[in-house]
Amino acid sequence: MADIINLLPDNIANQIAAGEVIQRPASAVKELLENAVDAGATEIQLIIKDAGKELVQVIDNGGGMSETDARMCFERHATSKIQSIEDLFQIRTMGFRGEALASIAAVSQVELKTRKKGTDLGSYIEIDNSLVKKQEPCQTAEGTSIAMKNLFFNVPARRNFLKSNAAEMRHIVDEFIRVSMAYPQLQFSLVSNNQQLFHLDKGSLKQRIIAILGQHYNARLVSVKESTDYMNVYGFVGKPETAKKTRGDQFFFVNNRYIKSPYLHHAVMNAFADIIPADSFPLYVLFIDVNPEHIDINVHPTKQEIKFDDEKVMYAFVQATIKHALAQFSVTATLDFDLDPNIQALDAVSKPFTAQQQEEYTHSPLYKSFTQANQAHMIDKSSNSSNLRHWKDLYENKSSGQYTSDAYTTEPETRPAVTYESQPHATASVIDERWQDTATDQKVPVQVHQQYILSQIKSGFILIDQQAAHERILYERYMRALQETPMATQQSLFPQTLQLPPADAILISEMLPELQALGYELEPFGNHTFVVRGTPADIQTGNDQATIEGLLEQFKHFCELKVNRRETLIRSMARNSAVPAGKILSAREMQNMIDELFACSMPNVAPGGKFTFISFKLTDLARMFERSNQD
Repeated sequence: MADIINLLPDNIANQIAAGEVIQRPASAVKELLENAVDAGATEIQLIIKDAGKELVQVIDNGGGMSETDARMCFERHATSKIQSIEDLFQIRTMGFRGEALASIAAVSQVELKTRKKGTDLGSYIEIDNSLVKKQEPCQTAEGTSIAMKNLFFNVPARRNFLKSNAAEMRHIVDEFIRVSMAYPQLQFSLVSNNQQLFHLDKGSLKQRIIAILGQHYNARLVSVKESTDYMNVYGFVGKPETAKKTRGDQFFFVNNRYIKSPYLHHAVMNAFADIIPADSFPLYVLFIDVNPEHIDINVHPTKQEIKFDDEKVMYAFVQATIKHALAQFSVTATLDFDLDPNIQALDAVSKPFTAQQQEEYTHSPLYKSFTQANQAHMIDKSSNSSNLRHWKDLYENKSSGQYTSDAYTTEPETRPAVTYESQPHATASVIDERWQDTATDQKVPVQVHQQYILSQIKSGFILIDQQAAHERILYERYMRALQETPMATQQSLFPQTLQLPPADAILISEMLPELQALGYELEPFGNHTFVVRGTPADIQTGNDQATIEGLLEQFKHFCELKVNRRETLIRSMARNSAVPAGKILSAREMQNMIDELFACSMPNVAPGGKFTFISFKLTDLARMFERSNQD
């Protein structure tokens, strides 16, 4: 029988290995930037074209390579970082596996120019599908310039799986931020399609954080620093007001290597547990220095997952460090004891208690009954008998619908109607009047705890969640705008300038066509800035910055649910624009919401699957009360 096991050619083996190492253009960006850092560069430039599909180029002023090293670096498992198995437990460099350049050369066309310091000539190499096409001396600057062109040109299936340019560019920016955040002492720049997105000068860690995440964090960062013989923790965390509903501003670095650690993230969340909402995520940029002998970074080719020999110690130390930093800077939860304005306006609060009034009240029977021992439960027959004598009068005319009490001398039909708009803080005494519209004899809805709407129907009543209901209404309205007729735009009298972080600016650029159909009029203004010239006509104008930032937060939240972009956008706008719980609604607003809800194609559930209303039937209520009577 003939032998069937064959040794794979190098180019095929490299393509298979590249599947784990180079998953998208951002993977190559990470590997090339880390190589530049390991080369001792102080200035690193990243150049991108067509979101990395056409070109990813990294230029550095590091040590450079000799002619032999330039050729050897593209071989599999060729590395200058380790020499023996013991070196795996003392790794301080970013790379060490010797797979990145070989994988890049297997799925793209590579051009390399490099020159060592102190030499006159450098080396130029062209590689195509793992095969060296050209190698010759060249004149170039000290350092290394490596260009990866036409990614996945020889693996069409992999290229077809790449996302849109904006989506791939967001991943590239994320990798650029992670590397540049870890090395604030180095200068980084990023140019995409001949436009500079980042220029980060050398500076402190705080300066680098502000340069990347935004100037508004300048006064909102809390310094973190603790040292022990086992490990050191330092960096910054954001104050509670910087917490967001979505992830994105969380960075962990172990020995300057960016990692993803749900375990350590949980430690940070526990430290913030009492001062931020449960569904929010705090900002943190934390560095952990630990002896390499206590960690294992050889878990995955991307090297973003590591193992600790004692995770419990890491967890406890990180949590305690952050709690100590927050306490040291007096960032603790506070209670607001401000009185309600309506309470402060009462006579008992706003007007002084005169000596004459005090004298009158201290001689009253009620005051004496509570101040004298064992008298609070007693009734003074001499003083109260005249008042109690006519207690039956309250109920004598019950059948006629009239009451003899001074407070109820007017017949219900003649009492004026109570308008909901004029009674935002209505008391229990007028709730019965809200149920009955005296002019039209029509039942009107009632708001319960400023969160639910109670509305009577023939078979009983329904309880509506106002936020979920409004989300459903807006969702279908925005869906029609994208599919049929675009929404009207309300032009801004004074256009606002919108300054966004680079990653969010890329996200907005990707959504511009859909945002225009939904009523937004945004124009790019350069340097991660947009001009807001108009907003949807049904959205209250004012703080456009906060509105769009909220929209972006919701968009990133739904992106984590793997929903397509159009669906994600309209769900985000519906969630961001819906009436929140706690907002007071007028009777007309509640009725309009009910009418619009039941005109929807799916009125019973919100876009996220939450019920919009629950119905209660009279037969069920009667059965419940009968059961309680039997009890």
